[in-house]
Amino acid sequence: MIIAQISDTHLVLNNPDADQRKRDFELTVADINALDPAPDVIVHTGDIVHNGRQDEYALAVATLAKVRAPVYVLAGNKDNRANLRAAFSPWGCLAPGADFIQYTIEDHQVRLIALDTLSSHGNKGHFCAERIRRLLDLIDAETTKPIAVLTHHPPFEVMVGRERLHFETPEIMARLRQALQHSGRVVAVFSGHVHRAAEGRVGRIPAVVVPCIATTLRKGEYPAHMKRRPVYYLHRFDPAWGFATAARIVEARSSTATIRSDAI
Repeated sequence: MIIAQISDTHLVLNNPDADQRKRDFELTVADINALDPAPDVIVHTGDIVHNGRQDEYALAVATLAKVRAPVYVLAGNKDNRANLRAAFSPWGCLAPGADFIQYTIEDHQVRLIALDTLSSHGNKGHFCAERIRRLLDLIDAETTKPIAVLTHHPPFEVMVGRERLHFETPEIMARLRQALQHSGRVVAVFSGHVHRAAEGRVGRIPAVVVPCIATTLRKGEYPAHMKRRPVYYLHRFDPAWGFATAARIVEARSSTATIRSDAI
């Protein structure tokens, strides 16, 4: 199984870098379409747009409509749940009228569970008691397959950048971490939000953060030839050792850096 993970496209219509963000997204989609073998699924781990506006989501839908693999989306702190749901409900992954954008993808050898860490109070993540209950129910609904969990906010301490904790309180993050370790079947956590690459663990579960697709917002140091090249991740699953993650440089197909999940 191969998962292509993109995140933090931050599409916008009225910023000076709006065209660059759109171009970064379009180039990434084209690069994913050229992959051989193709990914089984594409996941966008949130901050699809920058202001949560319907016209921004219309642009996102038009861009993602060009991909050749199934696409699944999460809500980030810049997203608007109602507008995101209205834009992507026809794609089949989002239940209409649900309070949270939280669901499972059951069609592959690894179950994918998409979580909603959006807070109504600010940019940091939240995960209330109701979401914890639903997560545990989703985990326990099937007991034979390994699980990969998708979040916008990383549920571990990020050791690079100004902010180390990306949830509103350490207690909220601790409750989520405990729930993720509940069954022993969660084998990976894939997140966004930080706008830079990061690695960590949730107990024994390896966790990674993909850099943002929007190159004008990306954090970290990059060589000059990389500054306008988006980066996304390919997660390949093998039953013998779990997930191995490769960083994919758009328009630089011979240059990939591999991260073994068992080394994270």
